[in-house]
Parts: sequence; structure tokens; C-alpha cells
Amino acid sequence: MVRTVVTLVAVSAAAALLTGCGGRQDTPTADGGGEVTCEVKQDTRIGIATGNATGVYFALGNAYAEQVSAATDGKVKATAAETGASVQNIQQVVGGTYQVGFSLADTAADAVQGKGSFTSAQPVRALARLYDNYTQVLVRADAGINSLADLRGKRVSTGSPKSGTEVIAQRVLQAAGLNPDTDVSAQRLDLTKTVDGLKDGSIDAMFWSGGLPTPGITDLFTTARDKVRFLDITGVLPKLKEINPVYETAPIPAATYGLAADVPTIVVPNLLVVRDDLDADLACVLTKTLLDRKPQLEQANPAAKGINADTASKTAPVQLHRGSEVALG
Repeated sequence: MVRTVVTLVAVSAAAALLTGCGGRQDTPTADGGGEVTCEVKQDTRIGIATGNATGVYFALGNAYAEQVSAATDGKVKATAAETGASVQNIQQVVGGTYQVGFSLADTAADAVQGKGSFTSAQPVRALARLYDNYTQVLVRADAGINSLADLRGKRVSTGSPKSGTEVIAQRVLQAAGLNPDTDVSAQRLDLTKTVDGLKDGSIDAMFWSGGLPTPGITDLFTTARDKVRFLDITGVLPKLKEINPVYETAPIPAATYGLAADVPTIVVPNLLVVRDDLDADLACVLTKTLLDRKPQLEQANPAAKGINADTASKTAPVQLHRGSEVALG
């Protein structure tokens, strides 16, 4: 039976209800457990939860929504929404507000294991592994910050509430021996406000977990290049890996933001997540579209180059949706 839900959609700062202006909207049927044909048999509307408006999730999410609609000749009408990102996305996918959500792999692992921001195991599955997120920690050049320890007493943006950035920011601070609640003046700001804060001096440092390049960070280096610099945080990797083995190190290439040299940092994969009972044919279509329309997604943001058929199924400990298993062969 078709379930009707009210889906909240926000595009940039505006918000609109998919069903708010009258007219019944079709939402996915629950998975019936039969053979996966990878064909959606009825008109379906889905909401895709992304992230901050100047981040990669938002850019790719909007492009992905367009490609899903195009690939299915409008059979599946997808709309992307600006959100607080990972934790919030999973909560709202589970709650039925959205059908698909972007999430950092560490946050998604917490969800299925019922730890961290989640008090119980969440009924989510992965459509695919995407590109890697780079933990980008920037400080004002005049703030006297040369190490994570120097963040003590500073005004630090730890990202939007219930975001993957906030999760990793708190873990990095704790790994450096700092209490995120008492040792720093935590500013829980979205990326746009964070960038503005570094520019005007109202914050001293920022965390951001995102793909490369992140539009907001590009803007920061374009308009305030001499006022900010990256901080090397790779020294806390061993302690982070004790929490979750998905954490690794990788360089931010100098060319990404026109820097003088590569910047070593900590990376974590991204996943697309759905409820475990999403219609399997729809899950299959969504996964195939992600891979088949990769060139179009790359045009929206180069981070999509990291989407790879060889690694798309590597989502552990988050289980692949059975429809995605068919799509990925």
C-alpha cells in the first residue's frame, strides 16, 4: 500500500512542502521482499537530505536529484533539501521525512550500532559508498594557533548541530585532550556563518568535513587568503581509529585551494543511506543512477570523481540495501 507523508523540502534558505499546495504525492512502497527487477512501477516522489548550502553534499544532492528524475523519465521525481547533514539526515530518513540521506560513514556506523548520537540501533541501509570527506581545520593566522592544543580557550566552530562535522570535531578535540564543552568556546555554526566568522574575526578556528573542493572553503581562500591557514591534525589518527577504523589520512592537494603545498589531514568516506524497508526496486534504480550519471555529477562538483563502482559496495558496518546489491552486481 502506498504511504503518504509530508516531505519538508528546503532549497537554500527557502522551505516548501511537497504536499503543502494541495494534491496527493506518491511515496515509495515498503519493500515486499520479492525479486528485484530494478524498475519502478508507479510515479514516486522522494526527498534527498543533503547538508549546508555551501557544502558538497548540497551541490551533489541537487545534481543527483536532477539525474534521478531524468534517468527515470520523471517516474521518480526527486528533490534535494538543505539540512544540518549526517546525524540529522539519518534521523529524518528513519522518521520518513526524507527517503535518501547523505552521511559520513562514521556517523552511519554509529547509527547501525546504536552509539554516539544514537541511543539505539537505527534501521538504515546504504545505497552506496561515495567519495571521501576531508576534515578541514582552519585557523585565523593571527590567533596564535599552531596545534590542536592551542585551541584551548579559543572560539571554535564545530559545525552545524547534528552534523557529521560536529561528530568528528568533538572526537578530534577529545583525542587531543580537550573537552569540547569546556575547553573551547564551541560555536555550532553552519558553513556559511563559519566562513563569515573567520573573515570578520568573530571566531578563531573552524572544523569542516567535506569533499574537495568545498565551495565555502574556496570562497574563504579567495577572499581572505592571508588571514587563514590549515592546521595539521593527523597526530590524533591513532586515537580516532580506536573509535572507528574508517578513519585514514590523505593530503588535501595544494591545487584544490591554490595553496603552496599539500595539507595532510584525516579522511572518512561518505555514504548514501535509506531506511532498511525502502522498496528494493527503487533502491536499485537510485544506485544505478548514481553510477550511470557520474559524469553529470562531476560537473556539479569534482568530489563526485571519487564515486567508484569498485568501492561503492564497501559500506561496512552499514549493510547494503538488497536493491543496491543487485545494482552493484
